Amino acid sequence: MSFRLQPQPVARPNRCQLFGPGSRTALFEKMAASAADVINLDLEDSVAPDDKPTARANIIQAIGDIDWGTKTLSVRINGLDTPWWYRDVVDLLEQAGDRLDQIMIPKVGCAADLYAVDALVTAVEAAKGRSKRIAFEVIIESAAGIAHVHEIAAASPRLQAMSLGAADFAASMGMQTTGIGGTQENYYMLHDGARHYSDPWHWAQTAIVAACRTHGVLPVDGPFGDFSDDEGYRAQARRSATLGMVGKWAIHPKQVALANEVFTPSEAAVTEAREILAAMEAAKASGQGATVYKGRLVDIASIKQAEVIVKQAEMIAAG
Repeated sequence: MSFRLQPQPVARPNRCQLFGPGSRTALFEKMAASAADVINLDLEDSVAPDDKPTARANIIQAIGDIDWGTKTLSVRINGLDTPWWYRDVVDLLEQAGDRLDQIMIPKVGCAADLYAVDALVTAVEAAKGRSKRIAFEVIIESAAGIAHVHEIAAASPRLQAMSLGAADFAASMGMQTTGIGGTQENYYMLHDGARHYSDPWHWAQTAIVAACRTHGVLPVDGPFGDFSDDEGYRAQARRSATLGMVGKWAIHPKQVALANEVFTPSEAAVTEAREILAAMEAAKASGQGATVYKGRLVDIASIKQAEVIVKQAEMIAAG
C-alpha cells in the first residue's frame, strides 16, 4: 500500500440512480416511492429547450413538497456549454430547500469545469446562508473527460460520485454505434468461425473506477438504453459490479429492481465473506498469514476483499 492512503468515498447506498425529466411532474411522486437509492431530477437532455424554465420551477417546488424519504436527491443541471446552467445553479440554491443533496454536472471535460461550478455554488451558499453543503456528481461523456478523468476526480471536495454517459461518450469518441451501453454488434472477435463479443465500454469503466477509488469518489455505471432487454441490463450491471462500480442508472422504472438485484450482495456472497474473515481470524490466532478456504488459498488480501462485501451489505441494510 502506498504511503498516501486512498480516501474512502461517502458511505451511502448508490445501487440505482433513477432519472426523470423535470418537465413531467406526474413522475415525481412515483420516483419518490421507488426503491432507487438516488433520484436524479433532470434539467438537461430529457427536457426540451423551451421547457427548461418550467422544468426548473417544477423541480424547485417538488424538492420541498414531496417526501423523498432517505433517498439521495440530485438534480442534473445543463452543460457548461449552454446558456441555462448558471440559472439552474442559482435558482436551485437560492429557491430550493435544504432537502436537495447533490447537483449532477454533465459532460465534464476537465477539472476547470468543476472549479467553475464550485465557485458559483460556494458564492450562492454564502450569500443565502445555506447550512447544508451541496455535493457534486459528474458524468464522463467525452474524449476529453476520459483523458482527464483523474484530475476531474480530484477537482473538488464536493465531488461524491462519477458516472459514464455511454451515448455522448460514444459520439465524442467517433464510435460507430447508436446503442447506449451493452454489447455492440460489430465489436467482436472470431475464433474457429464463432463470434465472441467483447465489452467496448470496459476500458473507460476501468479508468473511471481507478480514478474514483484513488480520490474517494463513488464510481457508477450509466444508462442502458434498451429497457426491454432485462438480461442485457443485468449482464452489463454485473460486469460493472465486478469492476468495482457501486451502482447503475435506471432510465425506466423497471430497471430499478434489476440494479438493486445486481448491486446488493447476495446472501451467499455475504455468508462466504464472513466465513473467509472467520477463517483468517483463526489463522491469525495460530500465527499464520494464510489459510485454505473451500480448497483455495486466502490471505491478508482476501480480508480486504471480504470486508468490501460485508461493509456494503451492512450499509445497505442500515439504509
